[in-house]
Amino acid sequence: MDRRTVIKNLALVIGGATLLPSCFKGDSGNYIALKHINITADQEKLVSDICETIIPKTNVPGSKELNLHVFVLKMLDDCYKKKDQQAIMKGMDEFSALVQKKYSQSFSDLSIKDREAVLTGIENSQKPKTGGSKPPARRFRPQKDLQVPPLDAFYWAIKQQTIFAYTTSQFFMTKEIVYELVPGRYNPHFPVKNLKTA
Repeated sequence: MDRRTVIKNLALVIGGATLLPSCFKGDSGNYIALKHINITADQEKLVSDICETIIPKTNVPGSKELNLHVFVLKMLDDCYKKKDQQAIMKGMDEFSALVQKKYSQSFSDLSIKDREAVLTGIENSQKPKTGGSKPPARRFRPQKDLQVPPLDAFYWAIKQQTIFAYTTSQFFMTKEIVYELVPGRYNPHFPVKNLKTA
């Protein structure tokens, strides 16, 4: 056999052996590449289950079917400041600890009713307790320096990005609403009597 062919084949075998582990995603590896935050496969599943609890599958596709958690994690990785990412990751740990303490199992192992109870409990904990008429700001906005507890930062970031992912998904924009590019249709026969004067 030619020496060049042997070296070429050897290089291919070594290169293939190097790439092979990345082809198999076990329990320790996540399925999306993130640059700024490190999450495990369990944490990715947690986010996926929270997204599915927020937007479950009914007669329309749910979060898991639309892979909304991938969008959510990419948004957290790309669009949030480092300080906010750290707060969200800390909040994720607090969330897991809270569920484990209350139910003695992970969020993924809970029934749908218990999952909803956990998320509703976090939302209700932010309601004013002194009969105030104005509810607190519920959205966690990364661009503002808000003093938000990590658990709330995690939950509201996930919820906000899940809703944003759903309402901008191809399914929603083509099946739920009919999206038309601006300026839309030209209607030359619009009745004048229907026009409202300012």
